[in-house]
Amino acid sequence: MTALSINLNKIALIRNSREGNYPNVVDHGQLCIDQGAEGITVHPRPDQRHIRPTDVRQLAELLSPVIDVEFNVEGNPFAPALNDYPGFIELVEETQPDQCTLVPDGNDQLTSDHGFDLNVSGAQLAPIIKRLKDQGMRVSLFIDPDFAQIELAAKIGVDRIELYTGPYAAAWGTDQLEDIFQSHLAAANLATSLGMGVNAGHDLNLDNLAKFASIPALLEVSIGHAFTVDSLAMGMTNAVQAYKERLR
Repeated sequence: MTALSINLNKIALIRNSREGNYPNVVDHGQLCIDQGAEGITVHPRPDQRHIRPTDVRQLAELLSPVIDVEFNVEGNPFAPALNDYPGFIELVEETQPDQCTLVPDGNDQLTSDHGFDLNVSGAQLAPIIKRLKDQGMRVSLFIDPDFAQIELAAKIGVDRIELYTGPYAAAWGTDQLEDIFQSHLAAANLATSLGMGVNAGHDLNLDNLAKFASIPALLEVSIGHAFTVDSLAMGMTNAVQAYKERLR
C-alpha cells in the first residue's frame, strides 16, 4: 500500500497566528502516528511562515527512535541562513531525516507550484544530492511528469522523484483529467524503469487520491492542506483513517 506522510505545515501556520505553542505541532504529529500515518513531512522556509527550525528539531527527536515511521524534510536546497533559520541544507544535516525532498520554491511563492528544471539547476543539485546520500538520507526531487526531466533526475543520482500533482488536482472533474493522469502514470513507470522510487504530492485530497493511488509504482503521498481542512470537519483521527482508506 502507498505510504501516507502527513504534512504538518498548516498546523504550524495556525499556531503562528497567536503567541505560544497552541496547537502543538509535535503533539499533532504524534496523533497522526498513533492513527497509522507512515510518515511525517515538514517544509521549513526561511521566512518561517509555518514550520520553524525548532519544530524540525523536535520532530526529529520524536521520530528518531520510531523505526516504522519516516521523517521527510522538504525545501529549497539553495535557501540560505536568515536570522535563526540556519539554511535548509544545514538544518537537514543537523536533524538527519529519513528522506530529504528537494523543492524549487522561492520566498515569493505562496506554495510549491512546479518541479525543478534540471537543465538549469542539475549541475548545482548533483553535489548536494551526493552530500545528503553520503550521510544516509534518501533524496527525492520535486519534479513535473516530464520524461526528459525524469531522465536527468536519474543521471544526477536521486533515489526518488516526487511528482507534482497540482495539474492533476486542478483537472479533477474535467475532460482533461484522464490525459493528465496518464502522463503521471507514464512518468512513474519511466522513473521506476530508471531505478528511482516514486512519491507524489500537492493538492491531493479525499476526492482525487484513490485514482492517483492506483498507479502501481507509487510509494508515498505527502498531504497537508486538504488533510488539515478535512481534520477541521471530521477530526484529525478520522481524517487519517479516511486518507488511509483511500490509499487502500
